[in-house]
This record gives sequence, structure tokens and C-alpha cells, in this order.
Amino acid sequence: MAMKRTIDLFILNKWIWIIVFGCAAVIVGPVLIIYLIVLVPAPLKVAATFGIMIGWGVAGGYKDWILAKRQEQKILSKATEA
Repeated sequence: MAMKRTIDLFILNKWIWIIVFGCAAVIVGPVLIIYLIVLVPAPLKVAATFGIMIGWGVAGGYKDWILAKRQEQKILSKATEA
């Protein structure tokens, strides 16, 4: 009886499923992207590859900008407190 209750709690826990689907997306997503790049004709492979590189660069730049802005706000808030 106690084992059934443990399994029920495990299956009904939403965070377990968020983690499971998140891990699956991390594994399956890049594989699908690579598979699609392999399937497209040669000129589109180059465009897709450059699109991924540009998107990666934009995402990295945005992340750096957000972190810098957060750091700046933290410094300004400390200066106004003092």
C-alpha cells in the first residue's frame, strides 16, 4: 500500500513532468535541428547554419545585456540606500 502511494505521488508531481519534458526537449531539439539541416538542399544548409550562428550570437548578446543591466541596477540601488 505504501509503495502505491509513493508511485502515485511521483506520477502526480508536476515538477517531475516539467523536468522530464525539459530534459527531453534539450535532447530532442538539437537532434531535430541537425536532422532538418541535413535534409535541406545544399544552399539552404549554408543559410540554416548561418541563421543558427546569428541567432546564437543574438541570444548571447541579449543575455549579456540583461546581466549588465541587472548589475547596473544593483549598483544604483546600493548607491541610493547609502
